[in-house]
Amino acid sequence: MAVSVVMPALEMAQETGKLVSWLKKDGEQVKKGDMLLEVETDKAVVEIEAQTDGVLGGITAKVGDVVPVGQTSAWLLKPGESVPQQSAPTQTGRTGAASAPASAPAGASAGQAHAESASAAGARISPKARKLAREHGVDIAKIKGSGPGGEILADDILKAATSAPAPIAPIAPTGGSAIAPTSGSSVAPDSISSIGRIMAERTTQSWTTVPHFFVSRDVDASSLNAARTSLVPVIEKSHGVKVTHTDLLVAAVARALRQHPRMNASWANGSITLNPDVNVALAMAVENAVITAVIRGADKAALGDIAKQRSQLAERARANRLQPADIAGATFTISNLGMFSVDAFTAIIVPPQAGILAVGAIADRVVAVDGMIGVRPMVNLTLSSDHRLIDGASAARFLNDVVVAIGEAGKFS
Repeated sequence: MAVSVVMPALEMAQETGKLVSWLKKDGEQVKKGDMLLEVETDKAVVEIEAQTDGVLGGITAKVGDVVPVGQTSAWLLKPGESVPQQSAPTQTGRTGAASAPASAPAGASAGQAHAESASAAGARISPKARKLAREHGVDIAKIKGSGPGGEILADDILKAATSAPAPIAPIAPTGGSAIAPTSGSSVAPDSISSIGRIMAERTTQSWTTVPHFFVSRDVDASSLNAARTSLVPVIEKSHGVKVTHTDLLVAAVARALRQHPRMNASWANGSITLNPDVNVALAMAVENAVITAVIRGADKAALGDIAKQRSQLAERARANRLQPADIAGATFTISNLGMFSVDAFTAIIVPPQAGILAVGAIADRVVAVDGMIGVRPMVNLTLSSDHRLIDGASAARFLNDVVVAIGEAGKFS
């Protein structure tokens, strides 16, 4: 029996997904578990795997199409099967820019049109390389890939971009407003990815509809530093990764969430849902956007397992190869900007979650220690909470338990 390949719902409130590429060709044999296509949501570009064996056929969605969740984009057919008849034409939500290279919008570069054409034809090219080709206007049809099986890699695109002649700056339309370029420079509009655009819409919606309030603490990070120093060799030996401050914070927050089910709850359709699992998402910066990758069962996971999950998620995020399970089901989020030397900040809640913890840099500061002046490594923690789920006192108690757990970080195992 033919099995439909539909646009999956990778997150709550998702209505559509953008088809980035088909990883298998029409008519190609597919095995269950093979990566079939790449889909872009507001959080990440993720790979979707085949749910059964079969031959890929009846593809209706093209690269660049914005497809409604649940809509059939292709079929996996058994030997001798034909593509099922559709009762009505498939509506892909396709934009004019994505319908076909020949109908690319005015002003699109030839390199971008070639990149779309080659991608649609099934060229072997990594997602990062494809994105770079579009940004730099590189014609991937003229590039010989250096990767396995001739796959075009990001380095191939960058080499081609640096060796190609500089593009001519676009001319502003007559009568339109334009910023006058300074001598020796050109002005081009800034670009925003689909992920960035949807993220902007979601954060705007959160900020304007979720009643945020904030509680903040400056915390002595001495125990956090000591725990990391002592546990790095242990975790590296047992799991092959280096434990970070973020890993320790995930463990501390997960333990506190276990004691505060309302902070681990969700608000949707005017009601509260208590989530049975503690899944902590980490905000990760990728090119032109921020995604959140999820560490599942963080309250029950050993520190080494948390470190390994975080390392693998970060690697897949950098390569644009996150899986659907990597970004779905988060119950709380941590955003750590300490590595950028940010002292303190407030973060916007990711609905339907109850809160998000913003973490600043660990830095030596002059503080009072037992009535005397001393220097301690301090870190600022700022908790953003949804007032529909959490009141001020409850948020303060939760943050206090996070601080207590941080003080016991040396006992994490």
